[in-house]
Formats: sequence, C-alpha cells, structure tokens
Amino acid sequence: MKPEFITYKKFNDIALANQLSELLEKHNVAFFVEEEALSFDPTFAYNDTRQYAVKISSNDFETVNELLLHEANEDITEADKDYYLFSFTDSELLDVITKADEWNAYDVQLARKLLAARGKTISDEELNAIEEKRIEELKEPEASQSTWIIIGYIFALGGGILGCFIGWHLWSYKKTLPNGERLFNYSEKDRNQGKIIFYLSLVCFALWLVYKFTPLFTGDN
Repeated sequence: MKPEFITYKKFNDIALANQLSELLEKHNVAFFVEEEALSFDPTFAYNDTRQYAVKISSNDFETVNELLLHEANEDITEADKDYYLFSFTDSELLDVITKADEWNAYDVQLARKLLAARGKTISDEELNAIEEKRIEELKEPEASQSTWIIIGYIFALGGGILGCFIGWHLWSYKKTLPNGERLFNYSEKDRNQGKIIFYLSLVCFALWLVYKFTPLFTGDN
C-alpha cells in the first residue's frame, strides 16, 4: 500500500521550504512541496500569507526529526551570544525542550546545550521520557467546543452553508503528532455533534433552495 504523504512542516517563506527539501533530498527521503490555499478556520482568523507545506510519509517523521536535530547540533557550535535563548531562564529553556513541537530543532538543541552549561544536563533517557509524555499530552482532544457547536446549529437551522463547514471541521479535522501519528482533534462527543450539524445544514440548505426556486416552476409570484 502506497504511504500517505502528510504535512510535516509549513512555512510562509518558500526559501525555508526549499531548505528543508534540500535536506530531505540529500538523505533520500521522499517528499513534495505543496502551496496551500487558505483553508476553513472555525476561528475566522484571516491570514492572507501563502503557506508552503512540506509533505512526507508518516513513516519518515522520526527519521526527519533526527536529521534536523543532528543538523542543528552542528549549527549550535557557532551560536551567536546575542541569540534570544541566551536570555531565557532555566525554566523557560526547559519549556522549549518539553514543547519541542512548538519550536525548531535549532532552538531545542541550543536550549539543551545551555541547560547543560548551567549544570542541568538532560540525558537521552530523560529526553525520551519528556518526548513520550508530550506525545501523550498532544493525543488528548481539544476542550469542549460548545460555543462553536451552538454557532454551528444556528447557521445550520438558518439554512446557511457555513454551518456545513463548521460541522465538517468539528467532525473530521485531524491533527498530526510529532511522530507522524494522525488523530481526530476533537472529542467523540463534539465530533458527533459536528456530524449532526453537517447533515442538518445540508437538509436545511436543500429546503431553502426548494422554497426559493419552487415558485419559478409553479408560476407563483
């Protein structure tokens, strides 16, 4: 079975996407770069910046993680002392390592090096434990989406197609974990509500179309 290619990382700058692409090509990791159009965002936060998604097989996530860490390990030997991580407290540096998925590989490796220089070395075993704990945290579904569920029902009953998109997002949206695993982003309860909103929106929209256009065929004004 052909592996599914999913987004490993997104960039607003094509040069950064190409930089990662060159590393993947150098190590014979299959990939492709896709320019992404704006997708539906239930928060309605508009961002007109084009994004470039570097996509790889989920089976290669761990390999690419290691490649980036190895490359970062070589780069931090020449870290500029004015780099912002040098002003971080021990707690802040530990937070960078704990939430490595929110930072780039360079920052994670530099944070680890700075902690070691301050006498707080993190062993490979401790790092693995931190990564496993973080994965378990990320597996947890988002908090209850009750507000968006209510909004979804309002749009659905109003015949608005927007309710369809809200329902679809709650029902089917998946997140990608740092290890390449993909999971539904919302709880089963919220996903079921999203499914109901999706189909209710379709029904209400269809009824609205019938109401709107029936007079054209019956001759009623």
